[in-house]
This record gives sequence, structure tokens and C-alpha cells, in this order.
Amino acid sequence: MAYRIAVDIGGTFTDFCVFDDATKQLTTLKVLSQPTKPGSEIVNGLNELSKKFDFRPEKVTWFSHGTTVGVNTVIQRTGAVLSLLVTDGFEDVLELARLKVPDPYDIFSRRPAPLVRRDRVYGIDERTLKDGTILKSIDSQSVKNAVLRAKKDGADTIVVALLHSYANPENEHRIRDIIMSEAPDLEITLSSDVWPVIREYERTVTATVAGYIQRRVANYLTAFQTALKTANVPALPLIGKSNGGVMSAELGKRDPISMLLSGTAAGVIGASNVASRMDRSHVLSFDVGGTSADVAVILEGAPAYSSGEMVGEFPIFVPTVSVTSIGEGGGSIAWIDDFGVLKVGPESAGSNPGPACFCLGGTSPTITDAFAVSGFLASENLGYGSVNLDINKAQQVISSISKKLGKENLEVAENIINIAVSGMFLETSKLLSRRGVDPRQFSLVAFGGAGPMLACHLTRDLGLAEVIVPPTPGVLSAYGGLIADVKNDFIKTVFVNVDADGLSSIAEVAETLELEALNWLHKEQGFDGKAQLIWSGDIRYRGQSYEIETTLTRASIFSADFVSILGAFHHEHHKIYGHSDEMAEVQIVNLRLVVSGLVPKPSIPKIKEQKSIAKPERQNNVFVDGALRNAAVFDRKKLRPGDQFSGPAIVIQEDTTTVVLPDFKGYIDGSQNIILTPCEAKNEN
Repeated sequence: MAYRIAVDIGGTFTDFCVFDDATKQLTTLKVLSQPTKPGSEIVNGLNELSKKFDFRPEKVTWFSHGTTVGVNTVIQRTGAVLSLLVTDGFEDVLELARLKVPDPYDIFSRRPAPLVRRDRVYGIDERTLKDGTILKSIDSQSVKNAVLRAKKDGADTIVVALLHSYANPENEHRIRDIIMSEAPDLEITLSSDVWPVIREYERTVTATVAGYIQRRVANYLTAFQTALKTANVPALPLIGKSNGGVMSAELGKRDPISMLLSGTAAGVIGASNVASRMDRSHVLSFDVGGTSADVAVILEGAPAYSSGEMVGEFPIFVPTVSVTSIGEGGGSIAWIDDFGVLKVGPESAGSNPGPACFCLGGTSPTITDAFAVSGFLASENLGYGSVNLDINKAQQVISSISKKLGKENLEVAENIINIAVSGMFLETSKLLSRRGVDPRQFSLVAFGGAGPMLACHLTRDLGLAEVIVPPTPGVLSAYGGLIADVKNDFIKTVFVNVDADGLSSIAEVAETLELEALNWLHKEQGFDGKAQLIWSGDIRYRGQSYEIETTLTRASIFSADFVSILGAFHHEHHKIYGHSDEMAEVQIVNLRLVVSGLVPKPSIPKIKEQKSIAKPERQNNVFVDGALRNAAVFDRKKLRPGDQFSGPAIVIQEDTTTVVLPDFKGYIDGSQNIILTPCEAKNEN
């Protein structure tokens, strides 16, 4: 008997997903998150698993974990006190950024204050040229002076980001040695270690975010490791990564930037797995927790990846699963602004005190409370019995807004839901527009504690094809961590022309990257399974400002096959922009390599479908589309493949509630997914 466990810690609940390798059974559980006691929710969850199931912690062979501690540190600005060392004359790098405002459509939009105050940025007398040649070595005294000033200003972490250090990190390494000698108690972050790529601002801001979160992430991961030891779990602790993979928790202490978006990425990996098993080629993942809604595009079973994703107010330029985060979740608070207008979010009630209807001390009206008042929360016990539902408390907090607006509770509750959905509609529409895709081709995989509650609303507004609710939607992010591969990204700025002369040295660079990747996988991570290497290049026409990541073959790189590389880039450029220029000069700016240790995926057998009309447990009065209606209530445990039903309906289960609007039909497929289609759409099932 051996267990594989993945855990996703959210703002309200901590989700457990347990796979028994012997029986092939999947077990899930939710417990309340403990933000003030990191690691305690893991111990609590393992204790609950031992009580409810025949579970033995000492038999755990895999334990992965996704967390939002890094991103929350940035958003809440609770990270380290930083000082920044840069090349003399470039002290304004973070202030200038790219001279863009965050929102070009908002005349009041302003760039955020950097994580490092301008008076804590110190210039160092040195210079490295773009080809890596050191024109001027480090002036030791200027470094010592900067360290003294940093300590005097109360800094606990120093970030070093020198000009052209991606080409030659020697001067950054020399500064690190001086700091360690002068102030061994200070944490040090080097831009050449974090992400050694061309473009000064991008490299500096990424290194700054890494330094800002490093100490807090390290403390958190230490607590995580201690919790597993306390629970007698022998497995190597793994932490989720922003690229959808996992790595050792110990490495996460040194490389915190890679795990910033681990929680959201794991959810997208889980949704991608659902899409692949159902042969859906165009999918939106829709993950709604207590604080936010995260939406991602999945094409042909693979999520979109990007560099430059926003974490709070700051971009990070490391590979991440491309996710649009919307500040509206089940715990988002409804409020009235100074002009008497009803608003929802971005403030959330979180897990403590949580929505009022959870009876945990919450006193503010939330989206979850609105669904409770509307009659859609039909189960008294939610989150595997971790909370008890009290409709009266939801009525009381909604009433505090209703009185101010001069409206009835039911009307206000529906308005709260509609306002939340309108915000999701706006941001999701932007995402689809940027991708240039037709929403009518897309299925919506809804998960998270609140995703299935809001899925039909968003699908109706966007005109999507269908909603897919997996068997355990409340813990799909944890499931994504269970099936994630051990994965890392490697990059090297090469800046060469794609021709025979330019590519003459690229095989040597590629060989170095490959050795680094395999060493990381087999030696640093201890992975002894099958490895997958995926090559790509950041390529552009000469004179262009930005590059297109283009997939390349190993053979074309190692043989310097510039014809093949040119063809791949022209094809990619034409696919994105509708044109290409085969006569123009082409450059490779960065060479990339992704290494993945392929983890065996749990097999979930399909059950033969037998079409029948599902029988409800009871009827509930619900307020939807401006009127009271009878909604059929179904217990998901009792629904079988082939069962059909029509909205309005409610499907209850231990980890979430699925809301089916009046103009939707439901169907249970052979994998026990709920398929919800608009009534005017043809249901091929």
C-alpha cells in the first residue's frame, strides 16, 4: 500500500487529494485553512484522513503542495525590507520601468511604488559590456559603503542587479562575496541567479520580487517540512511551481520566484487533464475560491504559458501558466460606495471570519451569502462538514445592504451575484479577445469551492458551448498537484543571427543547458523516471522590439540547421500575425529548455452510460432571473452516468454546490462529469 498526496492551501479551505496506488482509489478532503499557523492545516488534514479512512501517513510516497504565500506577500506588501545594488548611473531602473501606465484606458492610472524605496537603491562603480566583457571590475569600497547604508536603513535583504550580468555574472558574484564578508546576516538575491536574461528592467524587477518574498517563503516551507515530520510522512516534500510542475520544497527556499503562482497553476494542470480525457480542444479553466476567480485558456489539452504575468502590481518574467486573476470569489464582500452604488470585492472575508452563513464570525455580506439567501445552498454541511450553513445569518448581513438600497433581500442577493459575474465577464472577454478566439467554441471547466456556483451565469453571458463540472471540483487544484511533473526551465541569452555563422556556437550553449537540466532533474531532485526535453527559442526579425517563443527540435539546434529554425519561426509569426517575411534577417535572442520528469498519472476508468431521467432528492425554492422558482435538488453521490436533468436545479456534494440555471440541461458522462449545456444548444450526449 502506497499513497500519493497533493494539497492546495487556499484562502478559505485547504484541499487534500489522496491516490491509493494499490486500489486506484481517489480520496478527497477539505479542512479550514489556518493562515496564522502555517503547516497546522496539513497536520489537521492528515489527522482527519486517518480518522475517516484507512490511511497511514508512513505509507505516503509522494507529497506535493501548492501555496499562495508568495503572491500574498507581494499583494499585502509584507515582505522583506530591501536594498538594491545596481550599476552606477542606473539607480532609477525600477522607477522608470517601461514608462507605461498599468491601465492605458484609465487617466488616473499610476505605476505602483517599487518594492525598494528610491533612497535604498545604491549605485556600484563597475561595468560589464553586452558581450560579457568586464570593462571595469567591482570597486570594493563602493560595495562596502552600500552595505553599511543598507544595514543602517534596516534592510534584511540585498538584491543585486547589474547591467549585462546575464552575459557575465562575475561582478554580481564578487559583490555577493563582499556582502557575505561584511554582513553575513543579510539575505542576498542575484539577478543572474534568478533569471539571467537580457532587458534590464525585466531582470531587475523579477529579482526584486524574488528577494522580497524569499525569507517569508523559506520560513513557510520550513514549517511545511516540520509539519510533515510531525505527521510521520517520509516522502520528500514537493512544492508546486508557476510553470505547472513541482520541485523539492528545499529548492523552493532558494528559488521562491518559481513557486509564486503554484496554486493557480496546479488548477490549470488539473483542468487540462480533464479536457484531455474528454477530448475537448478548446477549454477555459474557471477556478473560483474564496478570494479570487482564475481563468486560463487551454488549447488541444495544453495550457497557455507566458512570461511577464502580473503578481499583484508587478510583472515577473519567469515562465508561468498564463492565468487571468479576477478579484471576485465566494468570500468577496458586497458593499455600497460613497455614491450609493452596490459593489462586490476585491476585499474578501477569507477563511477567518469567512462568509456570515458559515457561522465562523463573519459579519459582512459575501457572494456566498447571496447564493444562500437565493436558496441555492441546499446542503447544511459544506466543505466535508467543516462548516455549518445558517441561512438566517446570511439574511441578516444581506439585509444591512438591502435597507440602504430600499430593496428586498432576494433582489439584492441576485444583484450581488450579477455584479460579480459582470466583473468576471469583462476580464474573461479581454482574455478571449487577446487570444483571438471564438467563445462559442469553448467549454468551461468549473472548479474550486465556488466555480460550479457561478459557471452557468458566466457561460450564459459569454455564450460558451457548455460547462463541465469534474467529479471533485472543489479539490481539482490539489489533483493538479498530484499529476504534475517534476519540471524546470532553463534559459540562456545568445543574441545570434539565424544563419550559418550566427549558429556556429549555439550547439555548445545547448549542450551546457542540457547538462544543467538533466543534473537538476536527476541529482538535485532525485528523479529516476523518464525525462522529457522541450527546446524553444525567443526569436524575432532583426529590428523588432520583442520576440516570439518558437518551438524547436533538438536536432535543428545541435546541427545548426538554420533553414529548419527559420521555417519554424516564419510559421509561428504567420500564425500569430497573419504574415511573415522570409527575406528578412532573423535573430535568436534567448535559447530555452524545459525539462520534465514525467510522473505516472492516475487512471480513472469510465463507466457505461445508461440514459435516464435523474430523480431529485427534494425541491428548493430559489430566486433566479427575478422570480421565485422550484429547483430540483440532486445528491451527486446518487447521480449515475447517463442521468439527465433540467434547470433550475442544484447539485450538492461535499466539496461544492453546482447551480444549474433555468435555461440549462444537465447530463452525467461516463467519467462522472456533469455536462451542462444551454437549452438552445444541441446536446450531443
